[in-house]
Formats: sequence, structure tokens, C-alpha cells
Amino acid sequence: MPYKLSATLTAHSSDVRALSSPTNELILSASRDATAISWQKPSPDAPFAPAAILKAGSRYVNSVAYIPPTPDAPKGYAVTGGQDTVINVFRLDAPRDDPDYSLLGHTENVCALDVTPGGTIISGSWDRQNFALVHDLKGHQQSVWAVLAVDEEQYLTGSADKTIKLWHQHKVLRTFEGHRDAVRGLALVPDFGFASCSNDSEVRVWTLGGDLIYTLSGHTSFVYSLTILPSGDIVSGGEDRTVRVWQDGECTQTIVHPAISVWAVSSMPNGDIVSGCSDGVVRVFSASEERWASQSDLKEYDEKVASQALPSQQVGDIKKSDLPGLEALSLPDNPFSAAQKFLESNDLPLTYIDEVVKFIEKNTAGVSIGTAGEDYVDPYTGASRYRSSASTASAPASSYQDPYTGASRYTGTPQASAPPVAASEYMDPFTGASRYSGASKPAAPAAPANILPVGKFIAFKQANVSAMQGKLQQFDDALRHEISTSSLAMYPDESNKVEESFDFLGAATATPPRKTSGSLSAIHIEAIIQILERWPSSQRFPGMSCAPHFFPVKADTVVVIDLSRLLTGFAPEAFDAPGLKERFVEALFTASQWNTSWTPPLSKPRETNILLLFRTLANVFQEKISLDGMWTSKVFEALSQAPYSSLNKNQRVALATILFNASCVSLRTPVDKSFFDQVAKLILRILESETSDSEAVYRALVGLGNLIHASKAQNLLDAGQSGELIQCIRALPTTFPEERVQNITREIAALVS
Repeated sequence: MPYKLSATLTAHSSDVRALSSPTNELILSASRDATAISWQKPSPDAPFAPAAILKAGSRYVNSVAYIPPTPDAPKGYAVTGGQDTVINVFRLDAPRDDPDYSLLGHTENVCALDVTPGGTIISGSWDRQNFALVHDLKGHQQSVWAVLAVDEEQYLTGSADKTIKLWHQHKVLRTFEGHRDAVRGLALVPDFGFASCSNDSEVRVWTLGGDLIYTLSGHTSFVYSLTILPSGDIVSGGEDRTVRVWQDGECTQTIVHPAISVWAVSSMPNGDIVSGCSDGVVRVFSASEERWASQSDLKEYDEKVASQALPSQQVGDIKKSDLPGLEALSLPDNPFSAAQKFLESNDLPLTYIDEVVKFIEKNTAGVSIGTAGEDYVDPYTGASRYRSSASTASAPASSYQDPYTGASRYTGTPQASAPPVAASEYMDPFTGASRYSGASKPAAPAAPANILPVGKFIAFKQANVSAMQGKLQQFDDALRHEISTSSLAMYPDESNKVEESFDFLGAATATPPRKTSGSLSAIHIEAIIQILERWPSSQRFPGMSCAPHFFPVKADTVVVIDLSRLLTGFAPEAFDAPGLKERFVEALFTASQWNTSWTPPLSKPRETNILLLFRTLANVFQEKISLDGMWTSKVFEALSQAPYSSLNKNQRVALATILFNASCVSLRTPVDKSFFDQVAKLILRILESETSDSEAVYRALVGLGNLIHASKAQNLLDAGQSGELIQCIRALPTTFPEERVQNITREIAALVS
């Protein structure tokens, strides 16, 4: 049954920013009206009503969490945090005017809260710190927007720095990168991993070992909040005024709200969905018909949705109606100052300052705005007052540009007394980060710096080795104890070699890595090949036992194909025996059902394992690889058979990564004309076919640039290929106007000419 409106809870006078619904009879909501409300049902059939209004100050309340009942608090506690920087704890059975406990420590807005089953409070703030009472977790570079308790000792945090961090007590275990904007929400997928959402409009599903399993695309603006239903389905809410329900990696229902923003979503044990919106209303939606609202209420809700204008009056978290416009002209401040004052007075982060400035400039076009008093320096960016590009020269450009993001170094403006500082010559090729460098005075824009060749390989090495080992053993036991499949189970020698492989990988992936007693060799790879060739497809392919709506095949984590990925990444020397790589890649392609029909839609297990196949092949092309034999030709020939249109976004990026890594090999090892032609042909296929994903295009372009750079010494590029390359890349900046794409195409064109 579809979700329909069940209840509408109205008592807040401003945006509802956070929710918690731990039971079917309790909802906690936090609002910008400076209150949190405990909504309770006196009986299962009674409607929700405010049982307590919790208020500890006069500033926004932006986060709320629930502590389960204790002997001294039989109804549990509500935990709130907000603009006053204090975490307040209220007893729900006997609420008072003042909180029962107040926790101090943060210095800025507390925008995220969670509680472990044992009662440990996790908090996140714009001060970039995350507190777990006994731990002060410092590591993010910008505001912490989301926190999540994995268990009593492990926590996840999401930040405006676009990363997610997994902590064990006060130590960072792993950093997850992939989102292109601030991470706003996190939710646990039990026994598997977690989901994250971001201002980049995407929801991503991860393993705790670091693997990205799925990217769920559908929202058209910022995604603020996530929750997981008892069925394992994901629910997300965001700036496009929708709540979306995701099943099997697809959006199965979109619930449009009569509000500009859906700030928060929460799930109840009975599967109902709770939403909190910018209109100050808490709504409950149910898939059970007996809990649906009356027909008149449903009709009224639909009419409100139909009459509500689309959220065009919004800039991220900022309502355009609240922005300073013409009235700013009466002030001596320029748009930067007006925007900064607006953000500070409305408890919004300075990351939105560029968007607000653009809005002010657009709505005050043609009017001269004063720029007196230029002694101000923004403490967050080092920039002086904002000036439009038409009237202000750019700072000197860095001599290096990030080959993956196209970003150059940040260059700020130092104080007048500071001596000029030369630009740094180093830049992280994956994050765009470098040493901070100042500029003594404005200068004319410099030409984009060349980045080619880029010789740093990309590896896919994240994994939860112990979970992988447990699942493979479980599969083997299932085969062994079934009469019809007992002959397929691992032989004793294979089982020993697989166990030795896991021991090696467990040591290699430990934090910090542990020393191993021995190394892996060809006999270990032979055991993996035998399993790939013999096991039925259901045992080769990964999935989730906890969330059957993601994968039809039940499993906890990746198994044989993904085990191959780790072996190629951590033990490349084990593949050096003559003819071994040919057999290995052939077994991989067969196990992933490569030659099965490509008619869409592909099954989820097959999609996942093609992604794992690509990541394994990307790991094969690494620094220590030997190009002996015909295996590279067979790999490229097989890759050319897959219809590019049948590949999803993650697969396309992984395919481009294979070719990029192959190009890095050509920079270190002489390659023959056949290798060059096959890689170049596959790269051109991506560039000619891709119409939307700039990341796949950019990786392919950098790979192409590497190939051409290597060909100069080996004379591998003929005149016909040069013309084809120029014709192909000439149109790319139109389809992909990003600066990094424009810069790399110019650099490639210069190399070819």
C-alpha cells in the first residue's frame, strides 16, 4: 500500500528542524520557535497531542534525540541542542520549566544529536567538534552536520567538509569521501553499514568497511535527513519539498509536501513515516489503510500540495523572502557585509555567503554600492569585502591544479603588514588541498596550470575483511550441507589457502597495518580461480541479509569477486606466474555473467558485481604490474563489448578509473601500439557517449592526456588518431562547462598539436 497522510500535528510557530519517533506513541520535535515538543498518544487509538513543551532559552532548537527509560525516568529523556550551544536534557515523565541536565562544551550551534543504546550522547556542531561526553572528537575541517552512534564505542560523523568519519572512541578509523557537498544526514542500515545524504542531492549507501554500494539519485535539491524503515527501505527528505521512499535502489514513492523544505524525517516501529517541515507542521504518513486520515483530510492535503508553488524562493537553507535586497542600499556595507550580517542573525553558516551575495547583487543590479572601509577581513575565508568579478582582479593562480576536481589552491589576502608569500608548488591531487598561501596584492589572472602527466594510481582497497570471511564460510557451509551442491564446496586445500588469504588481508587492512608471517603466491590465486569457476552465481555475488529490498541475493558483504579485488590491491606479486593473470581475468568475467544479455534493466546483483569487477580490474593496473602475455588485450576487448548506456553512474566512473590506471602504467612502462590503441579507443567511447557524468569524463580525459604524453616518447599516436581526438574533445566543454574539463581539454589539444 502507498503511504498516505495519517496525522497533522500543529503547535510549532516556525520551522520544524529535527525529529525523533522512538515508539508508536511518542514523537519528539525541535523547532526554530525555540521549543521542542513531546507529542504523545494516551492510547493506541487516540490522536497525538502535545504532552510537554520543552524550552530552555530563546534561540533556535535544531536537534533532538531520545534516551530510553531508566529507573529514575520511566518515560525516558528528551535531549535538545541548538543555537545557544548548550545540550539540554529533559525528563519526559515529569517535565519542568528548566532542563534536568545541561551539558556545556560546544561554542557554536549544536545541529546534530544521537544517543547510543547505553545512553551515551553524541553531538555535532558548527564548531567542527563532536562530543560523546567522555570524548572530544576533532578531525573535520568544517561544521559537523550529522552524528550517528554505530554502537557504544563507534560513531559516524558527517560534515560540511564533504566527508564522513568513522570513530572508535576518540580515534578516526576511516574517512569516507564521495559526496560533492556538505553531508547532512546519516542512518544505520543494520548488520550492513549506513546511508548518507548531502547537499549534492544524492543518497549514498556504504559499508562500514568503506565501500560505496549504491548512489540513489532522485532529489532535485539538498537532501537534509534520512531514516530507515523496519523493512530496510530508506526514507529521505529534502529541499525539493519531498519525502522519498527507496526500495531495491529505486524510488518507489514521492510524497510532496505543502512547504518549501522537508527538514527532517523519522520512522516509527510500526513503519509509519514522520516529517518536519519549514511550515512548522509535523506530519505522520502511514502505509496501513486503517491509520490513514479521513477522506476529507486527505483531499484537503492534496489541495494544499496542488496550490503550493514550487520552492523557487529558496537558496539552500535560506528563504529568498528573508534575504536583504534593496534595503541594503541604505547601508554603507557592500553585499558581502550585508550577506554576512544576514547569516549571523539567522543562525546560518557562512558557507552560504556566496549564494546570498549573488542574490543581493542580482536584485540590486545597476546601483552603485559603497565599498568604503576595506579594513575588514573575513575570519573564515581570509577574504576582504566582496567585489564582483567585473571590478576586482583575481589573485595569482597556483602553479598546480587538482587533476580530479580541477580546483586550484586557495589564495587569501593577508594583512597589510605581512610580506608577500610565494605560492606553494604542491597540491593534493585528490582533494585539491595545499598549504595556505597568501597574496600581497591583486594581480592579473594567470593561465590555468598544466597538470599532465598524472601518474598516481587510484586503488579500491577498503573492506570489512572479517565480515567477508564470515560470509564466505557461511556460503561454503550451505553448499557442503546440501546434497545437490556438496561437490561444489571448497576442498580442504582451497579452504586453507582462502583462510591464509584472509589472514594476510586482515593484517594488511588493520589500523595500523600488522606484520604478516608470510606472503601470498600463485597457489592462493589458483584457489580463488577454482572457486570463481565452480561456485554457482548466488554464492559468487554479494548482497545484504539485513535489507532484502536492496538485493535479492542474501549476504552480509562482498565475497569472492570482492575478495579478488583486495588480493589484486594488496598482493599484486601473487599474480606474476606465467599465464595466471589470463586465467584470473577470464574467471572474473565469467563469474560476473559478462556475456549474459545486456538488455536493461540489469538485475541488482549483476549491477553490483560488474561494479566490483571494474574495481578489481582497476586494482590490477597498478605500479608493480607486469604486462606480459595477452591478458591486457583480452581485458580491453571484453570491456569494449559492454553497451555504455547499460552502465550506471558508479560503473562508468569505475570503468574510467580502469583506463586512467592503464594510462598511468604507460607512463612507467613502455607499452606497444596495440595497448595504446585499445585504451585510447575505450576512452574515446566514454567521451563520445557520456552526456551527464563529468567525473567519468574527467578521469577519462586525464587518462587520455597521460596516453598522449607517453606516446610522445614512443611515437604511438598517428595523424589519423590525432584528428579523431581533437574532434572528440572539441565539443566536451559545451556539454561539460566545468572549469576542470575546459582546462584539461585545452591541455590535451596542445599536446596533440
